[in-house]
Amino acid sequence: MKLQSLLLLALLAVPAAAMDIPESWTTPVEPFRVAGNIYYVGTAELSSWLIVTPEGYFLLDAPLEENVELILGNIEKLGFDPKKIRVLLNSHAHVDHAGGLAAIKAKTGARLYLSKADAELAARGGRDDFAFGDDAAYPPVTADVILLDGQGVTLGGFAPGGTTLVAYLTPGHTKGNTTWTTRVREGDREFLVVFAPSLSAPGYKLARNDSYPEIVDDYRATFERLGNLADPARPTPDIFLSTHGSFFDLAKKAAALRAGGTENPFVSPDEFREFVDYWRQAFEKSLEKQRDPK
Repeated sequence: MKLQSLLLLALLAVPAAAMDIPESWTTPVEPFRVAGNIYYVGTAELSSWLIVTPEGYFLLDAPLEENVELILGNIEKLGFDPKKIRVLLNSHAHVDHAGGLAAIKAKTGARLYLSKADAELAARGGRDDFAFGDDAAYPPVTADVILLDGQGVTLGGFAPGGTTLVAYLTPGHTKGNTTWTTRVREGDREFLVVFAPSLSAPGYKLARNDSYPEIVDDYRATFERLGNLADPARPTPDIFLSTHGSFFDLAKKAAALRAGGTENPFVSPDEFREFVDYWRQAFEKSLEKQRDPK
């Protein structure tokens, strides 16, 4: 993970209505297969992930309503039928990751799975957000299933190509911020994949936040949980993916993948730990500054 990329995203990881939409948030990129049955179908900066199974597809994140046709077009470019999207998932219910959920749900009939807190935010169309108020609104969307912590969502069962994605509630960036994991096979190798949500606190009030009194405890618990997920004594994610392309060097890795080679550039076990550690330190510095602004 490059420090300059993270610093850039610290500025960009703000819902679109609160600022001019960066060009990269709507810039098309060629869709491609990342590993196993996971495909990238998002924009240059905002991620959207297609996971293909024999019983239909998962789509994780639908960034911005204006990106919906681009995402569906990318799926078609890969040779898949968007109408086979059966399950919609979300990292967190901000406009730049959930703004297109309502449109894709309406076009495909897919069932939407959300954490309880983010389901409430999505049903309000992002309004009355603890940090952004009504400044980052998007078309409201209703969840079909409320996720429990540790819940698996499966398509394809135990048949070849069947896939389960597991939800971990990691609140902070939103109250229902969700980390997803799955496993994929490449030849005779199996990889643990993590889809990390945003962990930044862009302009958030951390000290004495009456709108979110548990914010400090939630962030710290999230960093602890994700740090354990990346602990050497536990299964370390082999492939780290996230909500913004700059979080995981999307452009560089996609170019390397297209160039060919013996190793998949997305397989990089140290990156998730670096990502969590960076944002943990950034959070503590912001909190300290707010508590002691001298």
